[in-house]
Amino acid sequence: MLRFAPALALALFLAPIAAGLLGTLLPALGYLPAIGGERLSLQPWRDLLAYPGFAASLRLSLTIGLAATALSLALAIALCATLSGTRLPRLQRLFTPVLAAPHAALAIGFAFLVAPSGWLARLVSPWLTGWTLPPPIATVHDPWGVAAILGLTLKEVPYLVLMIGAAMNQLPVQPSLSLARSMGYGRIAAWLKAILPQVYPQIRLPVYAVLAFSLSSVEIGLVLAPGSPPPLAVLAARWFADYDLQQYFPAAAAAILQLLLVVLAIALWHLAERVAAFFGRIWITYGRRRGVETPMLLTGLALAAIVVVLALASLLLLGLWSFAADWRYPDALPADWTLATWQGQATSLQPLASTTLLVGLVAACLAVALALACLENEQRRRRRPGAGALWVIYVPLLVPQIAFLFGSQVALVRGGFDGTLGAVIWAHLLFVFPYVFLSLADPWRSFDPRYARTAAALGAGPLAVFWRVKLPRLLKPVLVALAVGFGASAGQYLPTLFAGAGRIATLTTEAVTLSSGGDRRVVGLYTLLAAFLPWLFYGAAITLPALLFRRRKGLQ
Repeated sequence: MLRFAPALALALFLAPIAAGLLGTLLPALGYLPAIGGERLSLQPWRDLLAYPGFAASLRLSLTIGLAATALSLALAIALCATLSGTRLPRLQRLFTPVLAAPHAALAIGFAFLVAPSGWLARLVSPWLTGWTLPPPIATVHDPWGVAAILGLTLKEVPYLVLMIGAAMNQLPVQPSLSLARSMGYGRIAAWLKAILPQVYPQIRLPVYAVLAFSLSSVEIGLVLAPGSPPPLAVLAARWFADYDLQQYFPAAAAAILQLLLVVLAIALWHLAERVAAFFGRIWITYGRRRGVETPMLLTGLALAAIVVVLALASLLLLGLWSFAADWRYPDALPADWTLATWQGQATSLQPLASTTLLVGLVAACLAVALALACLENEQRRRRRPGAGALWVIYVPLLVPQIAFLFGSQVALVRGGFDGTLGAVIWAHLLFVFPYVFLSLADPWRSFDPRYARTAAALGAGPLAVFWRVKLPRLLKPVLVALAVGFGASAGQYLPTLFAGAGRIATLTTEAVTLSSGGDRRVVGLYTLLAAFLPWLFYGAAITLPALLFRRRKGLQ
């Protein structure tokens, strides 16, 4: 049965996305008989182009996406170049709370931090600024999208650092650095000239995924980006949620345009890679031992350190607000602490937390089972997939969610599955599986085959080898993949809205909804809990192997 696992994984990705894109493309061309669209037409595109803020929405999406990706990549490279060695794994462990937290949770915490009445303004008021009232400065929902760019950067820098670290583990880093250092290059210049050209091809797809998400994120746009006009993805989501069903047609056109925008941005980024590679080769072969790269990277390191501090402070602030009793501006800390918010919201939190746990756990378990089946089939048949298979795995991360989720919802409605728990789990699985597979692939492929051969020589069959040899030795990577999958599920916003048809809510969807104008104490509580559940899974993934194999150090 294992031989069918890769085909099932392909069907899981390609069929729903293809059907969803078709289901969005037809309404974008005016065809949706269920609401009166009987023939093909370009009217949806005319309505989209006639929207008063269309050009601003398009510009805003491109600015936020490209700037956030470029800034995140530059800061991640600065961190890895200056801290490569034993310090980089320590930094990655520090990033764990940020990596585990959903995008929306980090964005809401960041909004609490930089808002005119936020914590940063309170820390310097009134003793330094003289502000006794929040200043009239648009630090959140600013017209240039700076808050959205910074909010995305807080999340993407740790992710790219993790990807660079994983790529470095597959390269002969120390011999390359030693050779470059023997030629007279400094440590940072040696990393840039000898390691970065080898690392970047391996992180190209993760960078593209960051670019696609930054261009099309709805939850970040709702929390941090301007609202009038909003980014293109937020505009499409707003029209999809409109009570006037005729808005579906321009919404579908905006969703297809969002897909074209992502394709264009990736093409432009790829062109920029070629230009950078051309000048990079000239810079490398020029052979100059001293230049401006070291001061630039040290500046980048300082900025990256600020990003790390802001990310951790954003998460800390969620907890402060959830326990605050009375916190008036410009007090730096609450006047009193209380559990009243937790007690008052306990009845509402219980079903939301239960749904989040159930959907995330089922989706993560299904993704782990399918990933293990694919990897085990790969090893037994001794066929390692090529680069094309990796592109397929990244398809859900590269295609904007807004571009195909509406079409998928139409298919669910026709099948009578919309608004069901199974539909939400299926929608989450689509985005959980890539993270789970990528987390498991390297540890599973690096498993020493001599253990399996020894067990087989003692009479164990393939199934016994899998359960009694491989899984115990790889339990920690499997549990980490499970935690990664749960974290990816807990952070899903649009898939929950579309597949759940508004009838199934999670902590993330409720937190984003409340962030537009709810009580900060309640918003902080919902958002903190949305971030806490993935932290719980990550903690279990780290501690369980140590407890189960406390007498077997090699299995910990």
